[in-house]
Amino acid sequence: MSKPLAQLRVLFLGSPSFALPALRALEETVSLVAVISQPDRPAGRGRQMTAPAVARHARERGLPLWQPKGLRNPAAIQQITDLAPDLLVTVAYGRIIPAEILAIPPLGPLNAHPSLLPAYRGASPIQRAIADGQTETGVTIIFQTAALDAGDIILQQRVAIGPEETAGQLEVRLADLAASLLVDAVRLVAGGGAPHRPQNEAAATYVGKLTKEDGRIDWTRPARAIANLVRAMDPWPSAYTHRGAGLLKIWRARPEEAEAPAAPVQGEEPGTVLAVTEEGILAQTGEGALRVLEVQPEGGRRMGAGAYARGHRVQTGERWGAGGGTRALC
Repeated sequence: MSKPLAQLRVLFLGSPSFALPALRALEETVSLVAVISQPDRPAGRGRQMTAPAVARHARERGLPLWQPKGLRNPAAIQQITDLAPDLLVTVAYGRIIPAEILAIPPLGPLNAHPSLLPAYRGASPIQRAIADGQTETGVTIIFQTAALDAGDIILQQRVAIGPEETAGQLEVRLADLAASLLVDAVRLVAGGGAPHRPQNEAAATYVGKLTKEDGRIDWTRPARAIANLVRAMDPWPSAYTHRGAGLLKIWRARPEEAEAPAAPVQGEEPGTVLAVTEEGILAQTGEGALRVLEVQPEGGRRMGAGAYARGHRVQTGERWGAGGGTRALC
């Protein structure tokens, strides 16, 4: 099949803001026959019904929008068949797409995934790469299959991860890159010149959906690993510990350099506060010390750790995260 890109009939599936740059890019490049997104759901403290970012955009732009509860039924398959898409494009849709639907478009289904596949297949590749201390990641465009993120690679591009970059910041960059690579991949597919590079199954790794528990800080881990976790859990679910009976979110932290004046105290248990300064709070970890720079107390606002320490009487020697308890805390 060979069509001008502007006449190429594309069905787009996506839900969160990560998919928006790709949707906008395709709007300017192809003929979108419909947009499929997750249903509206309750969100926020008020639990008000909220549409996914992709659905909101489609409504604003007057694009044909469908928000089914699922695609595993004959009616859904028939509805997509009737749309007669040449190509199906998925970006962070959030549900498994049945093989019967993937087989509908004659040019195939494409998927944009924010990792260097086959590494980090699954739902949280950006966060896990940062938490693991990776210094680079990327975007991969594949021919989608029923197996999770396992299709042949069309295009792949690497990017560096900044030493202080958060998951939210990296996601914005990768979303823009995914949009650019997707347009290139669509051109290749439409022209019949798209490569099919099989993934190395032996090198595949998998990551699941994030939960709030993923943000809990284990102070027995090395300081650098905890600092990476803090970056990875920003903006959600956030890294946190317990101080007394309260929960304390940690938004910014860095490993303390070995030559720092406030060196870790030998023999202190992980989670123990070693020093309090204007800049922040120094805490013992399983390996080295962590300088906590920005925090948010339960029910409060984000603030510098130094200001928090003054206002909440943080004391040297108290211990954080020990089953929700501390010592020397008043």
